[in-house]
Amino acid sequence: MAEESGYTPPDWLDVEERVLAPYAMRTRRSRGRRHAEPGHSYRTLYQRDRDRIVHSTAFRRLMYKTQVLVTQTNDHHRTRLTHTLEVAQISRTIARSLGLNEDLTEAIALLHDLGHPPFGHAGETALNECMAEHGGFEHNRHCLRIVDLLEYRYADFPGLNLSWEVLEAQAMHSKWTEAPEIKGYLGSGQPLLEAQVVDAADSLAYDTHDIDDALSVGLITADDLAEVPFWRDAVARARVKHKCIPPPQFQPTIVRALIDWQVSDLLAESRRNLTGLRGVEDVRAAGRVLICPSVEVRALKGELEDFLHRRVYRHHRVMRMAYKGQRMLRQLFEEYCHHPEQLPERYLRRIPPATVPRTVCDYLAGMTDRFAQDEFLRLFHPYTLV
Repeated sequence: MAEESGYTPPDWLDVEERVLAPYAMRTRRSRGRRHAEPGHSYRTLYQRDRDRIVHSTAFRRLMYKTQVLVTQTNDHHRTRLTHTLEVAQISRTIARSLGLNEDLTEAIALLHDLGHPPFGHAGETALNECMAEHGGFEHNRHCLRIVDLLEYRYADFPGLNLSWEVLEAQAMHSKWTEAPEIKGYLGSGQPLLEAQVVDAADSLAYDTHDIDDALSVGLITADDLAEVPFWRDAVARARVKHKCIPPPQFQPTIVRALIDWQVSDLLAESRRNLTGLRGVEDVRAAGRVLICPSVEVRALKGELEDFLHRRVYRHHRVMRMAYKGQRMLRQLFEEYCHHPEQLPERYLRRIPPATVPRTVCDYLAGMTDRFAQDEFLRLFHPYTLV
């Protein structure tokens, strides 16, 4: 069709050279993949990374993994999947505005929460306690384990065989800097700007959307938020823009105003920080994060996060769900470690030479919230036989 129409598609790598900012990561400069593969006829390296993540089993499971509230609360609040998609969308907007590599940014964003276990951060705490004598558990490290080993879609290599830059961005999220699987990606200096964009987008997205979800399920009210300057100022800005905000549209209007304010501020501050940079080497050597909000917005954001911790994350309804999830994971872990023959065949085959606890942890971390609850009932409820 291209020949018949007289149209010849451009080489996208040449397009990158023309349109990307000097400090953006170009695909031609990638360190490539651990297992060498031939190039694709019409998809770049980072586009293939994005597609591999989206088509992975672990990505689909994010649909039923908790962000803050368990999936049984209602059908409208965020899950890990919807949060990931929102972070990817915001990240691409920022990357395009700054002249960065959108494909790399999107791949990093889609990957960033892949290693989370069921029941949110409460589940991560429980698995880390269970694995205290076996190397611990942390979702960033587990994400690398998923994409390097546990996914099994390809005949020629284990995992997804993602590019170095996407894996490095994930490793730099981790605080376990001495872990072997993390340490190997450190030492190049500051993260790429594309990775910094995702970090910033993740932070502004979950703060704002946790407020939105908490309002929607009745953990807090709009009156409660009157004590938060960031929310109060966003309401004032919205009322200047809109003569009338009907009650059904009030909450989404203010949430949208908060996101727009933060993204606009982030772009303005980041552009100031990027002035004079000549390439990726300058980004690596900068000695600080360059994609960040202004001092003013950082302070407002800090007050919002303090409110979230006091009024939402420590709310008795949230704590009940968190502790319930932790109890289920601890009991499942103990049961499978004592009787690993109950594990699915695919996991049983992996036990030698892997330890039983690590294999059990892999199985539990891959569960969705609802599957973990169903599995708990199957094992411990006297009237559930299958």
